[in-house]
Amino acid sequence: MTGVLLSGGVAFVVALILGGPSVQFLKRYKFRKAISADLPDRHASKVGTPTMGGLFIWLTVVLVTIFTNLFEFEDSFFSFERQSMILPLAVVSITLVVGIWDDLGTLVNRPNSSLSWRFKFLFLSAISAGVSTCMFYLLEAESVFIPWLGKYSIGYFYLAVAFLTVFSTTTAVSITDGLDGLLGGTALFSFGAYGIIAYSQGQLFLSIFCFTVAGALLGFLWYNAHPALVFMGDTGALPLGAALGTVALMTGHWLLLPIIGIVFVIEATSDVIQVGYFKITKGKRIFRKTPFHHHLELSGWSEPQVVMRLYLFGIAGALVGIALALTS
Repeated sequence: MTGVLLSGGVAFVVALILGGPSVQFLKRYKFRKAISADLPDRHASKVGTPTMGGLFIWLTVVLVTIFTNLFEFEDSFFSFERQSMILPLAVVSITLVVGIWDDLGTLVNRPNSSLSWRFKFLFLSAISAGVSTCMFYLLEAESVFIPWLGKYSIGYFYLAVAFLTVFSTTTAVSITDGLDGLLGGTALFSFGAYGIIAYSQGQLFLSIFCFTVAGALLGFLWYNAHPALVFMGDTGALPLGAALGTVALMTGHWLLLPIIGIVFVIEATSDVIQVGYFKITKGKRIFRKTPFHHHLELSGWSEPQVVMRLYLFGIAGALVGIALALTS
């Protein structure tokens, strides 16, 4: 466990070192975020804050992974476990490119030129189908761990479950990115939880990957804490969601994802309820604004209060998820 935890600590330091120059680079070349007029008024002051901070999150993950996962000499380079890490790394790489593309369309003086929801839907469907196929046919995953009952095979039904897991997780995580520090912290708790679960299963490389991401997020939060010096953007959010869904599948504890990622569930569900209720009632709303964090803002909570209180839900969900995973 020492090496696993050290990977997280090293990732924190690397992200901390890379963060300062990255923020300055983004400022210098005017990668500044345009703020939607639909957001609460207090967000107007954030116009021009650098975005695409996800770049140094994932650069950190790549650098640390090279020296932990890839150059771990005690294990054969061609081992099944080591090769299985190609999947989450590939998922991160592909979604990172699309995230950058989308963020470039949300910069100041380039509003409303981000990717369309149709493109995003098709892209997420494709990446989800790819992960589902790789998990089932290459990694031979077809089971679920049920707390207190153990491991059960679900056969070809796994393909549909894996698709929905990646698609819904990526979407929900992306929706959560809206307040300073909110997604960085809640994703950190989720990856930390799955890192512990993976370690308990003997999946050393997967555990190292999870703690590396968690450490990189810690470093990112140094610059993203309120008032944020940089935003994550879809450059960070899309890979985080897709990687989290993939990691959950690789542990077999995808059934616990709604608990470990409880904040993502709350945020995404609020959007679904709002849209459905709006259409059914022809214009009425349940929440003042969605996602749920904006409803809390408009209810009088300060941004730090919203973030900290949702952190508490995230921590509790992670703890319960770990406890349940250890029973099966």
